[in-house]
Amino acid sequence: MKQKNNTVWFNKYNLLFAGVVITSLIYIGWRIFFTIPFSYGLLSIIMGIALVTAEAVAILESFSHHRNMRTAKSPEKPVIPDNMYPDVDVFIATHSEEPDLLCKTINGCLNMQYPDPGKVHIYLCDDMNRPEMRRLAKQMGIGYFGLSDNMHAKAGNLNNALSKTNSQLVATFDSDMIPTSDFLTETVPFFFLPQMIREEDGTWRLRTEEELAQTKDEKIGFIQTPQSFYNADMFQFNLFAENSVPNEQDYFFREINVGRNRTNSVVYAGSNTVILRKALEEIGGIKTDTITEDFATGLSIQSKGYTCYAIDKTLAHGLAPKDFKSLIKQRQRWARGCVQTLLSPKFLFGSLPLRSKISYLVCFLYWWTFLRRLIYILSPILFAVFGIVSVDCSFWELLLIWLPSYVIYNRALRVMSGNIRNQRWSNVADTILFPYLIVPVIAETFGNRMHKFNVTPKLKTSSKNSELRYAIPHIILAILSITGLYYCVRDILMVETYGSAIILYWLLFNLYYLVISVIFIAGRINYREDERLYASVPMTLIVDNRELKGITSDISEGGMGVLLDSPEFIPYDKDVLGVLSYKDYTAEMKAKVLHVQQVGDKWKYSLKITDCTEENRMKYLQIVFDRDHTLAKTIQTGLLKDTVAPVKGSIKRTERSNRRLPRVPMNQTMNTLDGQTVTCLNFNYEYILLDAEGGLPDELTIALEADILLECKKIQEKGGDSKSLYQISEWREISGSEQFRKCFLGLLGYAENVSGYALKRAAAGSV
Repeated sequence: MKQKNNTVWFNKYNLLFAGVVITSLIYIGWRIFFTIPFSYGLLSIIMGIALVTAEAVAILESFSHHRNMRTAKSPEKPVIPDNMYPDVDVFIATHSEEPDLLCKTINGCLNMQYPDPGKVHIYLCDDMNRPEMRRLAKQMGIGYFGLSDNMHAKAGNLNNALSKTNSQLVATFDSDMIPTSDFLTETVPFFFLPQMIREEDGTWRLRTEEELAQTKDEKIGFIQTPQSFYNADMFQFNLFAENSVPNEQDYFFREINVGRNRTNSVVYAGSNTVILRKALEEIGGIKTDTITEDFATGLSIQSKGYTCYAIDKTLAHGLAPKDFKSLIKQRQRWARGCVQTLLSPKFLFGSLPLRSKISYLVCFLYWWTFLRRLIYILSPILFAVFGIVSVDCSFWELLLIWLPSYVIYNRALRVMSGNIRNQRWSNVADTILFPYLIVPVIAETFGNRMHKFNVTPKLKTSSKNSELRYAIPHIILAILSITGLYYCVRDILMVETYGSAIILYWLLFNLYYLVISVIFIAGRINYREDERLYASVPMTLIVDNRELKGITSDISEGGMGVLLDSPEFIPYDKDVLGVLSYKDYTAEMKAKVLHVQQVGDKWKYSLKITDCTEENRMKYLQIVFDRDHTLAKTIQTGLLKDTVAPVKGSIKRTERSNRRLPRVPMNQTMNTLDGQTVTCLNFNYEYILLDAEGGLPDELTIALEADILLECKKIQEKGGDSKSLYQISEWREISGSEQFRKCFLGLLGYAENVSGYALKRAAAGSV
């Protein structure tokens, strides 16, 4: 088992956990027995009990998560002989998604490595029985299971596939989840953990019969890998935090779910998972009596005595919801499905061990977070605006009892979450979502069941991904908070009471998250057609028989940014051939230049793919997606940046450049044919900006070398009579000349390397 092995860090971890437990118990005990406002009327008593209950539940939930993470163990992957790898059925579930989306997922599955590729059987499972899906499966050489009139949604779709296959293991993928090439080799060996033993020298071997008899009868049910996304989720994108804050789901999949290994209560998430077929057969297949078939299925497998593990290595990436309506529907389905399953007699009176049940009940408590969030926001508003007391205590009691608990908890969350989540970002997510999850959770808890399974839309892009009408609850609460702030400031100035300062703090605290929520829901314009991943892939551009060696700065389905060492002439009105090489893939495509800019000492050419054979397209998709996502994996920001980024991003006007040739700053002195001395300020192959004392004529000819003449015609004066912009006659023919290229780049201080094509800076003092 892989454990935290840094002794200093481990001691700090234990110390923080102990601090959280002690201060939280002291705080909640004080709150329960000494602060309920019994003398302030019925409404105050109700609010006081509601607030202290919310805090107590939050502390209980926090204890469970922290304890799991404190003692969490991830299984160590055994090394098994190639002949032990069993047959695997790979199911790709689809409902209404487009073929282009499925094509990427199928391509990823086809490229999964395995000792014997013949043992991997891939099937497209379509519960709409669409002809275009059947054609796609045939075209890509995989199996197809079509299903009409499916009564049981995704569960029925997968059960149909199970009934027609027989491999020992089953891998399940959602339509958008693209596996990396090592998905199977990183997951399948875990199923042999009970049969393998690691020697002291680090090697693995099969257990003998005597050793097997001495070990517990462990059997592995499923291996869950994280659900990861190659696009920024709405929290990252709308709040301009793609490069500073991890995906909102990362905390659950990389920390919480891995921590649940301790209690064998790992949540099966429906995708990116490998499951033992025997375990599925024992429980009667994928569960059909719930809207979260994956959650219920995983729980049922564990109830049969199977050990299930979550690992923290991301091995597949998909698309996060891109509009607020889809996000809400997704979370409502998760919430109602979880509540359905955990309040059912099968769970409450089933055979799941007690510690696993307790861990799952914490999942139930989590979905009440959103009601708690409302209580936290309303409590200071009710006191400041309406005089309704929720906590009966003094200012100094709060400082001595509440403050230590609050500070230590926030510090512990940051450390114990691996810096994936902090209290601020938890509050951001909860405040954004709470108005739309309170009623569904309460309704489901008291028997108003949701029966229809709603598929989360897999949108490729959206120009404006939210609607402000969803922010009405936040706006109302923000107005009430501002009103409360006015009364608090008035009381502080007129009555000089310290108690109002605490209320003032909480009003400001909540108002901050309400304003951030409004900014989030207002949305952000997405100008990109395809999601971009930052990746360095060697690339060769072939331009008029010249090879230009570069490296990509970013890649997407539709194109890439390529960094070259020098400002090369690449015609923007014609296709160039590009060749990329990564791992075992080499792809060729035709592309056009859309934009050029200088990035540090490199020149970035943004290219759009214009033509590509189907074989090369599949290879190119692997180059794009056979990698980890390139968004933030840990929090790399603070309060100031978190606040400024969305506000600044919301009001900033986006300027889109259409520059398709490199504009090179030169400041070089040159001579014209008639003997005039001019200074070239900048140059982009088509245009040249000149400066000269005494003005410039409408037409002139610059002699770079004896046989390199630039005939220029003035098109615009810049900054008075001395500076003018000229267009170069026959600039395409001149710029495509190798003689001109060498001359021009020589003026800039570049020198050719041994290949004769790629160029680099020759001297530190060059322009």
